[in-house]
Amino acid sequence: MVRTGDRPTAYALRLTVSPQAPSSRAVARAASVLRNDGLVAFPTDTLYALGADASNPLAIRRVFAAKGRSPKTPIPLLVADLTMAIQLVGELPEAAVRLAERYWPGPLTLVVPAPRTICTLLTAGTGLIGLRVPDASIALALIRRFGSPVTGTSANRSGGKDPLDAQEVLRQLGNRVDLVLDGGPVAGGSPSTVVDVTISPPIVVRQGPVRQEEILSLLGL
Repeated sequence: MVRTGDRPTAYALRLTVSPQAPSSRAVARAASVLRNDGLVAFPTDTLYALGADASNPLAIRRVFAAKGRSPKTPIPLLVADLTMAIQLVGELPEAAVRLAERYWPGPLTLVVPAPRTICTLLTAGTGLIGLRVPDASIALALIRRFGSPVTGTSANRSGGKDPLDAQEVLRQLGNRVDLVLDGGPVAGGSPSTVVDVTISPPIVVRQGPVRQEEILSLLGL
């Protein structure tokens, strides 16, 4: 649903964008929605993500409500690059830097210590936050235009079918989302690998496109 002041309309706006060269006008409109407590669904290299301003508790609560997600489940963030990640959380563990330099942008989420300034809704009280740089032009253009991290949870109802295209996003979320950037179907179709680098040695929390043996080999484990 598109918000006008405090009053939402009864539909989600859907904008078709090129996955290779996204329209700057469409990206700017999506960034504006994020700045006004809104939710934007957009394609990444894995699935369609449900983006909100990661510094805005109201917008984050809307993400939980839209997905029907338990507040006990953390929400990962998408950043534009390693520099933005460091600006958000400060110094990163050595293992995190090595993995980021090898696999970002790409389907690897790194679980790192969350700064005190981050909204606790995102961490579910764990003190940890997942970060990823998506390998997708639309997603990166939006994050860069917005200028700060956005939520990177999948754009579906919790437990629902993986959202691989805009139609599936709208089928599941309907008017719970304000804007959908329709970049066509996502080829990845698999959630990212999740690695917790807050412990030594790091552990793979969720298997994904980046295999555990690759990670262990890179880290010399």
